[in-house]
Amino acid sequence: MVGKVRVLVVDDSSFFRKRIKQELERHGDIVVVGEASNGREAVEMASRLHPDLITMDVAMPLMDGIAAVREIMRTHPTNIIMFSALTRDGAKSTLEALEAGAVDFLAKQGGIGVGNGNASSTLAERVISIARSNRSRHHMAVATNVAPVPTRPLPAAPPPRNVERRRAAVRLVVIGASTGGPVAIQQVLNELPANYPYPVLVAVHMPAEFSATFAERLDHVCRIGIAQASNGDELSPGRVLIAPGGMQTTVDAQGGRLRVRVSPGGEHLYKPSVDIMFDSAARALNKGVQAVVLTGMGSDGTEGARALKGAGATVWSQDQATSVVYGMPYSVAKAGLTDRVLPLEQIGSALAGLA
Repeated sequence: MVGKVRVLVVDDSSFFRKRIKQELERHGDIVVVGEASNGREAVEMASRLHPDLITMDVAMPLMDGIAAVREIMRTHPTNIIMFSALTRDGAKSTLEALEAGAVDFLAKQGGIGVGNGNASSTLAERVISIARSNRSRHHMAVATNVAPVPTRPLPAAPPPRNVERRRAAVRLVVIGASTGGPVAIQQVLNELPANYPYPVLVAVHMPAEFSATFAERLDHVCRIGIAQASNGDELSPGRVLIAPGGMQTTVDAQGGRLRVRVSPGGEHLYKPSVDIMFDSAARALNKGVQAVVLTGMGSDGTEGARALKGAGATVWSQDQATSVVYGMPYSVAKAGLTDRVLPLEQIGSALAGLA
């Protein structure tokens, strides 16, 4: 077990617990150290076993997954991935669990989880990436006055090729994220005032069944107006549009107005794709774009950032310490495409400061 990722599986279905365990332990770097059938058992076992990561069902007897997440984060902070039904109620519960401290979610589909509407990674890969990330250990430790577990840092990203120049007039802010994105996006958008002078377009890897609920929840808690994008919607100041899951969202400039185009996702791996959204913004606006790449697995957004930089736009990325998974922002920084690397808690205020 030395060096392996230790996982606690929590679900009231013995069949589903068995399926998750089988899926995880096919990977030689993972060992399932315990199974719990309800939230109350999960809290006790988290305290006793100290797993690196917990997979948590939402609907369970005695104590549901949301209450269990809150209690675990209060007493023994741990990386938690939620499993959720692809329904409106499932989406609402999952977003509550993320706000309570869970770091990611997987949708229950076909008897086993699939990753956020994309085939971007297997369950095992997601578990390993999250469990071994630096961000959650560090930030959970700060919150509970516990020293973070030492991890071998990733190689330092090279300095950006271009030093940020005096800003051209911003016409659009575009934000991309994946794993850990929902919570990060909410934190960023919370900093924007209701009268923010720029339109904002956001793409986060998320199933179609979740994105509308996500947009509604953000609109309820943030000062700036937020909605899920529909084909032909105008990108207007003081409004945030969330790209719908399972589709591709692009920017179109016609007659001096900016609109979004929403189309079928096609064969592209990510739906929505940050690369596709960024590239379209570069074509439509050139240097009038401010882009932000937040936490996420993989490298989606890197080629789009390259197109934006080539058009004279500005790109920021989240730092390693605050990323749930330092994949997407690291890829952009490593390619020398980042003008500023910022901790999550500074990104919203920096965007607000552009006004």
